[in-house]
Amino acid sequence: MSLLGGCERLESCLLFRFTGQLDAYSDKQFGAFIAEHCSAGTDQAVVVDLTRIDFLDSSGLGALVQLAKDFQTNGRRFLVVGNARVVQTVKLVRLESFLHLQPDLDTAIGQLEAA
Repeated sequence: MSLLGGCERLESCLLFRFTGQLDAYSDKQFGAFIAEHCSAGTDQAVVVDLTRIDFLDSSGLGALVQLAKDFQTNGRRFLVVGNARVVQTVKLVRLESFLHLQPDLDTAIGQLEAA
């Protein structure tokens, strides 16, 4: 598998951590994993930690955008944390604001706890 994921339920959010490659081979697995752990009817925020992602392509970006749209439609907050490579790719296509890109996990969780 090119992508491994985990989910942790925190007080302020559901935290998803991924390792590997988020690309055309794993984008559907990525979306399905998050959908599987996000039960309908809850409004808990979602934080996606991509700090251990080695590679992100346009399909991976597309999966992130689709998730952001879905959560926005459902009134749920969605934040992304990435490493330098992920941040560079997201900023290259100017999606940092739409994906609520955060500089680190502590900042993302702190932002949710403050709300």
